[in-house]
Amino acid sequence: MGNSKSVSLSKDLLEELKLNTKYSEKQLCTGYQTFLRECPSGRISKQQFEAIYVKFFPDADPKAYARHVFRSFDSNSDGMLDFKEYIMALHLTSSGRTIQKLEWAFNLYDVDHNGSITKKEIQEIVESIFNMISKEDQKNLPDDENTPEKRADKIWDSFGKKENDKLTEEEFIQGVMDNKNILRLVQFGQPQKVRARPWLAATHQHRYSDRTSYYPPDPSILIGPAP
Repeated sequence: MGNSKSVSLSKDLLEELKLNTKYSEKQLCTGYQTFLRECPSGRISKQQFEAIYVKFFPDADPKAYARHVFRSFDSNSDGMLDFKEYIMALHLTSSGRTIQKLEWAFNLYDVDHNGSITKKEIQEIVESIFNMISKEDQKNLPDDENTPEKRADKIWDSFGKKENDKLTEEEFIQGVMDNKNILRLVQFGQPQKVRARPWLAATHQHRYSDRTSYYPPDPSILIGPAP
């Protein structure tokens, strides 16, 4: 996969991305040129992706979560993200439909890609997110949610599951849609420093000009209704 051989998007890929994302032709073409400047090979490696999160969280350890996010967006499991995968990830996390975001969230928690989630996988993802939360901010969490273990227990219990049960995608999506508390538990607010810092190829138009700003895929589980 990838588009490293050309200096412009192919007509077919451009039409596909216009059809399946919120981005205009101008945004996609501009974003692609920036993507190639930052990643001349036309693809982002897992190591490059992790390095971006390290820059955003210099006082934390975001690598584990970055690996999980990368895995969830690497649609063909080749260990790289090409422009199509990257743009689809940006679209999903910024403006995808609620059901799409829930499907992505399930995929994020389904660490071994076997079609179901275990309590151990819930805890693994929660631990990786806690690694990005400062100790000071963790102190502000409720007493029954202020450690990865406590929050994972609370999530699992909210689904009504026993210790060794498994959670299917249908159960996960329905549980979150039916229970706002589960929704709150499985999504973490986007860190403010990531909101504010530009990076690569999200084509969000500048309010007062034709300039395009570049942001990484959202490093949080954003499942709320899309605008």
